[in-house]
Amino acid sequence: MTLDWLRTSFGLFCLSLAILPGCRRSSSGSADAVRIGYFANLTHAQAVLGVASGDFARALGPTKLETKIFNAGPSLIEALFAGEIDIGYVGPGPVIAAHEKSGGKGIRVIAGAASNGVVIVARAGSGIEKLADLSGKRVGTPQLGNTQDVSARHYLSAVLKQSDLSNVVPIDNAEQAAMFSRGQLDAAWVPEPWGQRLIAETGAKLIAEEKDLWPSKEFTLTEVVTTPEFLAKHPDLVEKVLGVHRAWTQRLQGDPAKYTPKLADALQALTGKKLGTDVLAPALSRVGFVTDPGIETLRAFARWKAELGFGSSPVELKDLVDSAPLEHASAAP
Repeated sequence: MTLDWLRTSFGLFCLSLAILPGCRRSSSGSADAVRIGYFANLTHAQAVLGVASGDFARALGPTKLETKIFNAGPSLIEALFAGEIDIGYVGPGPVIAAHEKSGGKGIRVIAGAASNGVVIVARAGSGIEKLADLSGKRVGTPQLGNTQDVSARHYLSAVLKQSDLSNVVPIDNAEQAAMFSRGQLDAAWVPEPWGQRLIAETGAKLIAEEKDLWPSKEFTLTEVVTTPEFLAKHPDLVEKVLGVHRAWTQRLQGDPAKYTPKLADALQALTGKKLGTDVLAPALSRVGFVTDPGIETLRAFARWKAELGFGSSPVELKDLVDSAPLEHASAAP
């Protein structure tokens, strides 16, 4: 898989993002429903718990809540731009792609949600003992162009000096354990709880946490996003969603272990897989919960994507972050 192939493939994907507002399929103009998209990950815990507890539905009142689960960010962004969801939880990599390809007109970051929570694990018998051993090895990531995919490619190219990144294998999180067992992947660069699941289910070894590659030992992994149109038409609904998001953030910051059973039940309902404390406890300990969108993280991903050939130059982030809805939600009684 050559870099030219990646540029072409990613370019084709980005064409689907380059839908200007006037060309986008209309969203729920009457706001009969608010549609929230998120992942069945610990790094989207506020969405997982906000939906499972009924808090989002109660906060929205007579407006109906609808939800949709995604595997990774690029597919969520496609749904946002197609008018299939109104608010989403997604990583900074796809956010930057969406912002760039819509000319700054298609997406707004309205809050942060999670920090850190990404691990690099190696298959038992792979011979990988440290990050430097990833060179030339088959490294799984959730989806081409998603946040972990960009991070993995950046590390392999910028730090390990690989010119050929064909050893990075985008594959659905849920399929990685089977590929580990068959020896088809050597390592995975994944969000929690998928990394800890690989450790528990396949005997994989924890090699590193991505946070330790960042100068501050912290980066923003999950953002809350919407479109400028939905925000302009329904600021009250956005603020109600953010009110619930903020409340769950505070609970998880205060005592995350208290909510482990609720998370286990909610994630089982979404994935059909019951995760024990041997998975959830260590996985949850690696995730931070935030509301700040982390502008420095967004800048870093804008730079990395350009260096990897996913864009011509670092994208201008002007107008990407809109902090007013969160401020209003925080000021509400």
